[in-house]
Amino acid sequence: MEIKAFHTPGLGDTTYLVTHEDTGVLVDPQRDAERFLEAAEAAGVPVRYVLETHLHNDYVSGGYEAAHRARAKLVLPAAAGAAFDHVPAFHLEDLEVGDGLIIRPIHTPGHTPEHVSYLVLMNGQAVGLFSGGSLLAGSAGRTDLHGLPRARQLAILQHGSLRRLASLPDDVVVYPTHGAGSFCSASTSGQGSSTIGNEKAHNPALLERDPAAFARVQLEGLQPYPRYYAHMGPINLLGPTPLPTNEPPTLTAPDLVGLGDQVAVLDGRPREEFAAGHIPGSISIELGEQFGVWTGWLLPFNTPLVLVLAEGQDLDQAVVQLTRIGFDNVRGVIRELAEWSANGRPLSQFETVAPEQFADAIARGHVDQILDVRSPAEWETGHIERSVHRYVPDLVTLAPAEFSPEKPVWVACAGGYRATIAAGLLERAGFRPVVLSSGGVPDVLNLLSSESIVA
Repeated sequence: MEIKAFHTPGLGDTTYLVTHEDTGVLVDPQRDAERFLEAAEAAGVPVRYVLETHLHNDYVSGGYEAAHRARAKLVLPAAAGAAFDHVPAFHLEDLEVGDGLIIRPIHTPGHTPEHVSYLVLMNGQAVGLFSGGSLLAGSAGRTDLHGLPRARQLAILQHGSLRRLASLPDDVVVYPTHGAGSFCSASTSGQGSSTIGNEKAHNPALLERDPAAFARVQLEGLQPYPRYYAHMGPINLLGPTPLPTNEPPTLTAPDLVGLGDQVAVLDGRPREEFAAGHIPGSISIELGEQFGVWTGWLLPFNTPLVLVLAEGQDLDQAVVQLTRIGFDNVRGVIRELAEWSANGRPLSQFETVAPEQFADAIARGHVDQILDVRSPAEWETGHIERSVHRYVPDLVTLAPAEFSPEKPVWVACAGGYRATIAAGLLERAGFRPVVLSSGGVPDVLNLLSSESIVA
């Protein structure tokens, strides 16, 4: 038996393909399921079962489509109540998958009410556990994604689920769906696979014996999660549609003007290019691992989009990231802005600075308005004196009332990515940003505390 992991860094999630003799089992596939089916085909193994540990909150599932295309059995937690054909997974009712290979569902509510983990047994011996969003490496799945009123009771259920899993043999390998980078984790820890023994020894979520105390700790200091999450559960409950296959057309400037207010303009070019010139009102989310996540956090769900990409940037990558979270309405792409400005249409731009310039301007008293757009947890680790905190997503609906549009707003995050996103949002609200685009608040604090900056 072999287990192949497919990690998606932007979402912080992992899909698994189990192969054993002439049988393949797919666990928690994302919507772009083609890559998993191709891997199974390359291994010469047909996928016979597709397992879902829970109704996912962070992406549109590819389970239904993968099972349909592979003519496999789709297995979901029995309590999910999904509105399409599937095999219900009941607690401890084994699935005989292949010669000597058995999958044993274990009801592990907490991350979601219906959550099931799947224990893998080979010739009667427990060897692996697909723990989904229950037991994570160094952490546990958060329990507030169904709303704060239910979070405490789900956390108490999560405590019981973790104790249940901790009773498995120490050498059982743990394969969680959520890991580093996932907002579904209750903490920032968590990498990849682990073992039951290692988690019992080191995972804080397994060290607390009292359910009420566990729930209190789990719900303290939870960080915000993307707004698009609210739409994933209902989609995965009612039945996800296949991944769209049409490639967005290349648009001209007149095409975009003709679309008017029907679309939002999403600029995925490198942040330096956006700063140097961009379509007024557009939002910068530089194309990278978290392009889709930030889009889903900042824009209304499934907003019709026109993308602006530089030559050489991968349109397919951008579209796949968007469709993984249900943003299916990409109306087209603009590859260069020369035509836009050639006909007298204006481009907006803003100033960017390096950490040394940022720190020097503060030390000399040339900065009146500083905006820190890092997460609440990052802000609490230390921040620039007199700076105002707004997490990037909050700028969509909450412009900084403390600031005057008459003076520039100096914007910083940890590395420049989010500060550039914030710059586009500030421009739309009538502010003039100056962006720390190649460093972050820690760099500025270090410079201010050193002798290299003299007021």
